[in-house]
Amino acid sequence: MIIAGPDYPSITGLVTFADTPAGTMVCVDVKGLPEYRPATDDKSPAGPFGFHLHEGCLCEVGGPEKPFEGCGGHWNPTKQPHGNHAGDFPVLVSSNGRARMCFVTDRFTVDEIIGRTVIIHENPDDYRSQPAGNSGRRIACGSIRPWDSVQWLS
Repeated sequence: MIIAGPDYPSITGLVTFADTPAGTMVCVDVKGLPEYRPATDDKSPAGPFGFHLHEGCLCEVGGPEKPFEGCGGHWNPTKQPHGNHAGDFPVLVSSNGRARMCFVTDRFTVDEIIGRTVIIHENPDDYRSQPAGNSGRRIACGSIRPWDSVQWLS
């Protein structure tokens, strides 16, 4: 489950991970994203939204100045430069506040990421700025847990 930070409290969503013969399928469905805002001289853009796997394990909002700071940096087990982190995902593009996307990656298996977090950032990832792509504020977070079918059926 995706939970919102203080900047955009209506964000909700779900990210799922599934091992497939081609790699790990990652699917995200998120609602309540802010309306697109292009960058200006004094304001950074809102959207498309950076989307990353982070090394931390809990989605605690923390202070309003730096939401979800306890999630740490991008998950990067092989110490690659930004753009090649195992946790670097495609940006989320929204339409009327909703973004849906699936992709397959060979950078990890589901078992390797249980206990980590996903973060949605306010700005797009440029895939080159070090160490994290200049994606801006963390606006939403999801903790990665094993799927429990009983939990979802009750």
